[in-house]
Amino acid sequence: MLLVYIVLLSCVKFSLTINNEIAEDFYSFVVKDIRGEDVPLEKFRGKVSLVVNVASECGYTDSHYKALKRLHDILSFHGKFNVLAFPCNQFGEQEPLENDQIEEFAVNEYGVEFPLFGKINVIGENSHPAFKYLVGG
Repeated sequence: MLLVYIVLLSCVKFSLTINNEIAEDFYSFVVKDIRGEDVPLEKFRGKVSLVVNVASECGYTDSHYKALKRLHDILSFHGKFNVLAFPCNQFGEQEPLENDQIEEFAVNEYGVEFPLFGKINVIGENSHPAFKYLVGG
């Protein structure tokens, strides 16, 4: 099951061709983690995944990171829930930090232990293919 929380975005199911391969679902993609390492989203299959874009300078940063951490702490205990956080600077340029700074901020300020991925675009022509899949194009 995939639970998606993305402000101003909607979820549509379809197949997307990437490098001449068809991505059947969100878990077919490989993304970069906050340290630049490839992470196959397949490793999260079979769990409820809350996919969220985050930003360090958003007016809701404090409440959102606290809520995401609490959700992760409570629901990931049994290994059936994930928070998958994707930093993005597209909404009001509220994520100006680089990946290493984002990780330091999230871990030091909020004790984040859920997966943080590299900063990406979540909408538009240059959006990451996984997000193109989620938003239907």
